[in-house]
Amino acid sequence: MASPPLRPEIAGRDGRPLPVLVDLPEGGAVTAGWAIFAHCFTCSAASTAATRIARGLAAEGFGVLRVDFTGSGEGCEPPAPDFAADVEDIILAAGWLERSHAAPVLLIGHSLGGTAVLAAAPRLAAVRAVATIGAPSAPEHILHHLGRAADDALEDGRAVLPLGSGTITVTRDFVQGVREAEVLHGLGRLHKALLVMHAPLDQIVGIDEATRIFVAARHPKSFVSLDTADHLLNGAADAAYAAGVIAAWAARYTRDDDGHRHGARAGAPDAAAVDAATAAGAPPPEGRVVVAENGRGRLGNTVRVGRHIQLADEPVAVGGQDGGPAPYDYLLAGLGACTSMTIRMYADRKGWPLARVTVTLAHAKVHARDCAECETREGKIDVIDREILLDGPLDDDQRAKLMEIADKCPVHRTLHSEILVRTRAVTA
Repeated sequence: MASPPLRPEIAGRDGRPLPVLVDLPEGGAVTAGWAIFAHCFTCSAASTAATRIARGLAAEGFGVLRVDFTGSGEGCEPPAPDFAADVEDIILAAGWLERSHAAPVLLIGHSLGGTAVLAAAPRLAAVRAVATIGAPSAPEHILHHLGRAADDALEDGRAVLPLGSGTITVTRDFVQGVREAEVLHGLGRLHKALLVMHAPLDQIVGIDEATRIFVAARHPKSFVSLDTADHLLNGAADAAYAAGVIAAWAARYTRDDDGHRHGARAGAPDAAAVDAATAAGAPPPEGRVVVAENGRGRLGNTVRVGRHIQLADEPVAVGGQDGGPAPYDYLLAGLGACTSMTIRMYADRKGWPLARVTVTLAHAKVHARDCAECETREGKIDVIDREILLDGPLDDDQRAKLMEIADKCPVHRTLHSEILVRTRAVTA
């Protein structure tokens, strides 16, 4: 069984979000490793084939991240397709997985998504197996199905095609990009297990395309016929068969000789399992904060404040995976939030026209002798720089008073007061 898919937020190219769906085994424990699924050109991450295969793999213990190249979602206008950008999206998704859970060990691509995972795989060192389903051997193959639209895009810069109940815009950059992209040449240096799945009666991407991929690749490589399946794998039985074969085949390459999945830290709990247990547990009492290791790298922790769940980590440079804010980041966030709220409450009480407060903070350790305002003259001290932006038609006196009030926020006072931290050992 598999749990309903999650929709985490991933930062994509140019600041726009990269829509993804994440499928987990029932209970949340990922035992077989993480996979990325890339959908076909006319599909989305929520297409029938993508959904059935992802859920089938999740039922076998895989965590599956489905990348949505179309950016489809409620109220979203799909971006123009771009093969090179699709490859970069796969790389971005893999980086997010590595920071948040574990590096992906398996890539799966359907149709043009299969060509995209072949292009992305050499750049992902942790990936050990790649599976394609009905994939063309070259991105340029898609132009045969665009017909006149490809020529129009070259001449006019863009062409609009019907796609399901909507449309898709094909640009000159897309047409030129797929013509220039070379995938087969890199298969000889893939150094990963390859599974080519194709239906002999596929009317969209002929079986010859699968032959070209298989011949260009080096062993270990496998070919599995999908028999009478159609290109989109609309049949439930066909999708279930594909998922079962991929899961059984990949297990040979994504596990170590002792049967453990690659990328798992010895003795560490699976991050998804820890998150599931954390989410299911009772929230801590009011006024209490609970921080517990979550298995996401050496320093990853899950922070619980009431019903709120957050992550904490350290940057890669100091031994973490950058899976969440660092401890000092949370300290600055607490001071910044307290400062903003204190200013807001005072301005509202006075009826002043304060539109918005923005507080920017930074922390550093400096030599005491370099701090002209500090009483301490030896060793190093902590310095927090705080910048406050007050938006709104405030006069000079109002601004000066609000800046004075900023120093009266409770967290600011705590940081300037004598603090006693009482620590005791407790049993589980």
